[in-house]
Formats: sequence, C-alpha cells, structure tokens
Amino acid sequence: MKKVVLAFSGGLDTSYCAIYLSKELGYEVHTLTVNTGGFDANEVKDIEKRALNLGVKSHKTVDETKNYYDKVIRFLVYGNVLKNATYPLSVSAERMSQALAAALYAKEIAADAVAHGSTGAGNDQVRFDMVFQILAPGLEIITPIRDKKLSRQEEVDYLNNHGFSFSAEKAKYSINKGIWGTSVGGKETLNSLGMLPEEAWPTQVTKKESEEVTLGFEKGELVRINDRRFAHPTEAIQYLQSIAGPYGIGRDIHVGDTIIGIKGRVGFEAAAPILIIKAHHALEKHVLTKWQLSWKDQLSQFYGNWLHEGQYLDPVMRNIEAYLTDSQQQVTGDVSVTLLPYRFQINGILSPFDLMSSRFGKYGEMNLGWTGDDVKGFTKIFGNQVAIYHQVKEEGEKLQVLNDE
Repeated sequence: MKKVVLAFSGGLDTSYCAIYLSKELGYEVHTLTVNTGGFDANEVKDIEKRALNLGVKSHKTVDETKNYYDKVIRFLVYGNVLKNATYPLSVSAERMSQALAAALYAKEIAADAVAHGSTGAGNDQVRFDMVFQILAPGLEIITPIRDKKLSRQEEVDYLNNHGFSFSAEKAKYSINKGIWGTSVGGKETLNSLGMLPEEAWPTQVTKKESEEVTLGFEKGELVRINDRRFAHPTEAIQYLQSIAGPYGIGRDIHVGDTIIGIKGRVGFEAAAPILIIKAHHALEKHVLTKWQLSWKDQLSQFYGNWLHEGQYLDPVMRNIEAYLTDSQQQVTGDVSVTLLPYRFQINGILSPFDLMSSRFGKYGEMNLGWTGDDVKGFTKIFGNQVAIYHQVKEEGEKLQVLNDE
C-alpha cells in the first residue's frame, strides 16, 4: 500500500481528505499537524484523536512555533511588513513553515505522496505545491478539494455519509489560527461589500477600560512587556495577544491580489502582530536614519510580497534577511501604547539610541548644532543645481523667442 503524508489541521477540508485518500484512493494515510502557535495542548490532543478516529495509519504533531518565529516572523517585524498596509501575513507566512515540515516528514517516512486540503481558488495551493516540488521532487501531490471542485456542503455530506459527523453550522466560517494572527473567511468575505458579524470573530470584545502597556525591544525583537521579561519572543507575542485581543484590536478585512490573478477578501484578527509592528516602527523612526528607513521600506515590501506568494526558498530572501538583521542593531528601547476598544494609541518611546536628542536641537524651537550662517550656506549649495536649471531654462526660453522672431 502506498503511503501519503497529509498536512492535517483537523478542519473540514483535511478531514475530508483523510477519508477520501484512504477509502477512495487506497492510500496508507499518515497525518501531520504543524503547530505554528495556534493550538494549545488540549487542542493538539483533540486533533490527534480526530485523525485517528478518521482511520489514519499514524498521526504526528510537530511544534514549529519557535522555529516559525526565528525563520520568518522576526523578519516581518524587522521589516514592519503589512500587506497592502493592512495585513500582517497571518496565514501566508505560516503556510511556509507547514509546507516545509510536511515535505521533510514525507521524505523521513519514505512516503510516495503528499497531500493538502487547499481549494483551487486561493493562494495556499501554490504555496504548498511549490515547496513540495522544490524540496520533495518526484513525490506525487494529491489535492482532493481542488481537483474535485467541492463545496463545503458537499464535504460535510461526504463525512456524514461515512459516519463522521460535521455540522454545517461549524463549517459556516473557515478559521485558521496561528501565533501571527487568525484568519476568518465566510459568506461576508466572498463579496466586495460586507463585514463579518461579531459572532464570527474567534476573540470576543470583553475589555472596555483603557490600559497602558510598555513594549520593550532589544535589537528589533520584543523581549519585555511592562516589567515582565520573556525567554523567547514567541512567549511575549502570546502574552500580548492575551492582553490586547479582548479589546478587538487588530480586526480588519484584507483585500489583495492572489497569486493566481484574482482578487480576494479575508477577515483577520491580529492584535499582537499589529501592535508589535506599529510599536516597532515607531521606535525605528527615532533610532534609524532616513536612508536606513527608506531602503528598509523598499526591501521589506518586496520581502513581504515574495513571501506572500510562496517564494520563501528564493535565495534573495536570505539576502534581504541579512540586511534587515543588520539594520536592527540600534533598535532597542521601550514603546508606550494605550489600548482601547477596537483601537490603540502609540504614546512615544524611550531609547538610548534616540536620534531626537535635545542636545542637538529642538524641532521648531531652537538649534544647538549650527548657526544661521551655516544654514544660509548649506541652503545655497543644497539648491544649487536646481537654481542653475531654472536660470538656464529661463535664458534658453528667451533666446528661443528671439530666434523665432
């Protein structure tokens, strides 16, 4: 019997795949759940139980949370990456970790094929396929949901017919949770107009009173919240999410261009990622020079777009990561943030590397590092070429008028 590794989340699509691969295609199914920070211990046990109840040969869970941060998330923080100035790549980034782990596991157990539950209308199919093709060439890639063009109701009916109950109500919204945010897809996101209802959001709004928090960064990484220091940034992210999530901060709808050329909408909640990126950016504006910021913006935008499109394995990504890492050497300090229902406010920063030092002047009030005569000379030289351009242009136009006459 041929072996297949199925990337398994325990949701509707992958549950369908587990049955179909075994019952219809005759594969020995080995499921793999890659935890990127979205599942707690009880959820991991429930997913394993579900996989085994579906009749798979074996099930394995790998915790990639810290590895996911070290290899992907920290560069999204360094680059202040928000797709279309909105979306922190909550799903697209973690798919890389999941696909990489699945490819390695398939090779480890000498599988004949790998499978995933992606549909034919989104980005994930490209991300998974591309990683599998690069890292596990020769393995068959099986995608039942995509190939059979199934609706969610058809999947529910199939599972129920095989004795595995799955309610249509539970399948109403597609939710994907990870440490870098949770995506929410439903009927409201299938059209250009419409917002997800309150009950669709996994984290309900329960906090009403404002709260001030201090985010402490060292070389671009979040290591402290208020007086609490964390052994690894993933712990700080999860703690911040527990504080800010109940405010409803970080909820939004992302509209973007998919890899396959169509427009797409998806809801997401990402309180911790949004706060971290905005606080980190505020700190950088104080401690980096304008050209460091300028080049970071350009490289980071490319990095985020290329990662979103599944090109994590392109060596240019390692080159950009090297630049982003080097740019963070002075990105150390505290950022004060006030949390309120559905919004937040950056209050300011404290850093030993703050370039906005009163020793050199106070913007709009006084200067201490130069004189008025210095500015007169600098201004004359700084605008010299443009002054020459306009003078020559004016003289040339007068000469042209005389020649025409």
